[in-house]
Amino acid sequence: MTASRCLIYKICPRPLWEAAIAAGQFEGAPVDVADGYIHFSALEQVRETAAKHFAGQEDLLLVAVDAATLAQLKWEPSRGGALFPHLYGPLPVSAALWVRPLPLNADGSHSFPLD
Repeated sequence: MTASRCLIYKICPRPLWEAAIAAGQFEGAPVDVADGYIHFSALEQVRETAAKHFAGQEDLLLVAVDAATLAQLKWEPSRGGALFPHLYGPLPVSAALWVRPLPLNADGSHSFPLD
């Protein structure tokens, strides 16, 4: 990883990502569409995002993207005033650096492929 690369992460249900692959771009999950942007998390935020918004959910994927490649990305205050990356437009699936499963542990938390 180069020093200038800033990875951001999208937690996505597998069926939505598979539909995005077929379409060539990810338009967002229902919550993204309702809010008008695609929610992402930085590395230090993604585990809390999973626990808060995806607790116990199976068949999720973790999508990693280089923030510098997204012209319509804005870092905006959210949870507790922390800045979160929000994409105002579709995510081209070609922007994904990698996509990995986000399986559940026995306790219901997610096992991150970042560990």
